[in-house]
Amino acid sequence: MTDLDRAAVRREITDALETALERRHEVLDTIVESADRAEAVTAVAQLLGKSQLGAQAVLGMSLAQLTKDERRQNAVELEDLNHRLTFTLNERPASTAESLVLRDFSADTDADIFAARTEELGVAGDGSGTPATPLDAELRSAVERLRAEEAAWLVALDGGTKVGLVFGELHDGEVDVRVWVHPDHRKQGYATAALRKSRGELAANFPGVPLVVRAPGL
Repeated sequence: MTDLDRAAVRREITDALETALERRHEVLDTIVESADRAEAVTAVAQLLGKSQLGAQAVLGMSLAQLTKDERRQNAVELEDLNHRLTFTLNERPASTAESLVLRDFSADTDADIFAARTEELGVAGDGSGTPATPLDAELRSAVERLRAEEAAWLVALDGGTKVGLVFGELHDGEVDVRVWVHPDHRKQGYATAALRKSRGELAANFPGVPLVVRAPGL
């Protein structure tokens, strides 16, 4: 997650807390009427018109945060974040990685998303930067590297929709990590979320090997 995305998340949380404090009696009634925490989070999010992330922060508030001093500090922080940021978390909803799922790439079922990436960039999928070969040849080469554990490709999905790809290619004792997001899904934070989630997956595939993030999309 980038510094800007982290700041946007912080603003989302701070704004939710500020709104919850202003409507604390309604919030408390909503929580008391909920069957469990999950239901309470959903109900508070709907009540305040905030994200699940913000509602979770509200549920996690301590009583000390209800004091005048804490409320004043929260208001000051929110004002500062609003001045620093030119976008809201709603404009980059995927950056929190709440809804993004990664799974292993399959040449049989994921040729479509790889074809879209190759058509846009025109370069090989191995990270070499050389011109792309025909799609079938690219996929055969990828499968060979995957089977040889020289590569790990992941498909990024949001609600079943393929939004991008994460490429991990083993070169000279390092894993080059590249993220490509489909043009229809850019500027929503998917690259940040995919990179964040892929680190654990790639570290498991290449234990003890340094991960090096390269230019997105290549």
